[in-house]
Amino acid sequence: MAASNLTPSGPSTFILMGIPGLEAAHGWISIPLSIFYLIGLLGNFMVLFIVGKEQTLHKPMYLLLCMLALTDIGISTSVMPKALCIFWFNLKGITVAGCLTQTFFLHGVSIMQSAVLVTMAFDRYVAICNPLRYTTILTNTRIAKLGLVGLIRAVLFMLPLPLLLSRQPFCANRIIPHTYCDHMAVAKMSCGDITVNRAYGLVMAFVVLGLDLMLVALSYSLIIRAVLRISSKTDYQKALNTCTAHICVMLMSCTLFFFSTLTHRFGQGIAPHIHIILANLYFLVPPMLNPIIYGVKTKELRDKVGKYTFRICLSGGH
Repeated sequence: MAASNLTPSGPSTFILMGIPGLEAAHGWISIPLSIFYLIGLLGNFMVLFIVGKEQTLHKPMYLLLCMLALTDIGISTSVMPKALCIFWFNLKGITVAGCLTQTFFLHGVSIMQSAVLVTMAFDRYVAICNPLRYTTILTNTRIAKLGLVGLIRAVLFMLPLPLLLSRQPFCANRIIPHTYCDHMAVAKMSCGDITVNRAYGLVMAFVVLGLDLMLVALSYSLIIRAVLRISSKTDYQKALNTCTAHICVMLMSCTLFFFSTLTHRFGQGIAPHIHIILANLYFLVPPMLNPIIYGVKTKELRDKVGKYTFRICLSGGH
């Protein structure tokens, strides 16, 4: 290709191929991906802006929404700018340090998001099962502390990934058939023994995220039990409504995550370009839909979005 001379290749460089087999369609594939990315950024920054501006929204639930928005921005931004450079400008080169940094942020922010989703499930559990003590159990300070614990956990669990990879001897063939530096894709570039890397990656995926899923399932089983005891139909409907958005987000994130992880490790029969497109969608679709789901299902947030959109339209009309 004409732009291939823009791709540096040296002893400290990997080559990200983008989507092998679909190179000719890179420009077309980039159109929906960039649109999803921009919608996700716009939606999540809008959530951060509105919650930041509105004193009435300075509550635990909305602080958690802001944390979710930050992790959504982090996840999509750790993948898309480099992917779009490959699609648009054929800039396929990435340094080993850059590749390991991307691996760390990509997986670290995913684990951070998992912790936020667990905290959101706990928030809904307290709101429905113990509403009278909600304001004393979940204060803004406590939510901030839980967020900090989630961040520390993500850093501690994910730091060994790039450190283990940096000790590996890499082969002469440094072509990664992907749009980003996934942990296992980089590990497969090694000429050494990657048993530890493989085991650590698998343990992290299933122990950390498996534990988080168990905690979410526990919260929701207790919520369902409490909801079924509610005799008033209005209260019953209200209780269900407070959980719908979170359940939608959880189902979407978990389904895409496990499908992407399992096809990468065990889906030998699946065409590589299908897996790569699915993996990119995992980092784009939830960040795009999360603010929309919460915007539609949360009345306070929906009203404020309407208020600011109306103001912008008015000021634009003058």
